[in-house]
Amino acid sequence: MWISLIAFAAISLHVAGILAAMHAVVHARTAQGAFAWALGLVLLPYVTLIPYLFLGESHFSGYVDLHRQRQERLFILRDSPEWPDRGAYLQRHATEQDQRYAAIGAMLKTRLHGGHGLTLLIDGEAAFASMLQAIGEAERYILLQFFIIHDDELGRRLQAALLERAAAGVRICVLYDSIGSHDLPRHYVTALRDGGVTVHPFATRRWRNRFQLNFRNHRKVLVVDGYRGFVGGLNAGDEYLGRKPPLAPWRDTHMRIEGPAVADLQRSFTEDWYWVTGEHPPFQPPREHCGNARTMIAATGPADRQESCSLFFTQAIHAARKRVWITTPYFVPDQAVFSALRLAVFRGVDVRVLIPIRPDHRTVFMASTLYAHEATIAGVRIFRYRPGFIHQKVMLIDDDTSVVGSMNLDNRSFRLNFEIAALNIDEAFAGEVASMLEEDLANADEIHPDEFRRLPYLRRVAMHVARMFDPVL
Repeated sequence: MWISLIAFAAISLHVAGILAAMHAVVHARTAQGAFAWALGLVLLPYVTLIPYLFLGESHFSGYVDLHRQRQERLFILRDSPEWPDRGAYLQRHATEQDQRYAAIGAMLKTRLHGGHGLTLLIDGEAAFASMLQAIGEAERYILLQFFIIHDDELGRRLQAALLERAAAGVRICVLYDSIGSHDLPRHYVTALRDGGVTVHPFATRRWRNRFQLNFRNHRKVLVVDGYRGFVGGLNAGDEYLGRKPPLAPWRDTHMRIEGPAVADLQRSFTEDWYWVTGEHPPFQPPREHCGNARTMIAATGPADRQESCSLFFTQAIHAARKRVWITTPYFVPDQAVFSALRLAVFRGVDVRVLIPIRPDHRTVFMASTLYAHEATIAGVRIFRYRPGFIHQKVMLIDDDTSVVGSMNLDNRSFRLNFEIAALNIDEAFAGEVASMLEEDLANADEIHPDEFRRLPYLRRVAMHVARMFDPVL
């Protein structure tokens, strides 16, 4: 009898594995991912079936339909009753153009706006000092979104600042990712709600989301009173201030934006907020003529019809004629981005990529090491940052363009996460970014092509095995 039960269970698992493999072939976002899942599900359903429930599901039609509806209308905020100009404000700023990045704007249904004042915020102390000051000065509303919020010293400082403003009558909307902030205690959220803050977790499935680990909302956005916006790579936790060894000191970058593009930060937040709550957050138009910079907000995600994050990087790299410098904690590029980097080298572009010297996720680190080796063979200069863990997501193109945001160079950002970044065209601001990156590169060691061959054989094998998992890294 026991043998019969075991045989029945084994046959049932294989049947379930075959059905899941059929689902994977139809729904996987890449051919490599479909092949990997199908092979594992058919041959080893005992091992792969449960992980597929958490990582393989790719259907979240409600959000997709909502997102595409908003994209077709171009700007959700145009029809807001709180905006009496009915879009005239954005139309006044629609003449800003730069053919290098026109394809990005067309793909994302967004625009390059002029008249911005930009402030570079290097590392956590500067970034959170500026953000907490802006929160403390809020008079009407605060829109806040983080992938991770921790109940630690920084998290409680943020909580106290929000509660103080809520008590003063400021309307506050807080969004955090349900998986990224999985260890956020209930009492932290309850205290915010009891104090008048509206706070919700983001999830792509309103039901059975516990079986969905992909499609995380990795965006970091803060908008205060409609005219001050913040975006970058920092989350709300003590490690982002460099207070948690062994990754300390933590190297990261954020930026403050004042000007028309803050409306697009609010649009991105609004789409996420409306999906979770069914309601619109407060809105007021940004101030005009805050500076000379031109800025485009690029909000990408798996609900887009195209693989928008990968294409964003590809087009930006193709635009480079003099240099393209990139810093990323995870260097696991897809073929489109990797080809763009190699082609840039052949055009005579100075291509540099700065990555960590120490891992926070070992499998990703091993895959990154292998890609770094292959990039050096192609002429891309790869550097490892010595002082601590580098988490910033920054790109510098030629002498006038910079990108600061939440996008990593890995498949998770390219295809699985909701991301956001600001593409800025301004020589003065790009000069600040260049000075920052020059200092980072001065504290880094360059990787040479022959270093990989000196590694132990089994370690090289492990790196190749790690790269096989890059569709889910």
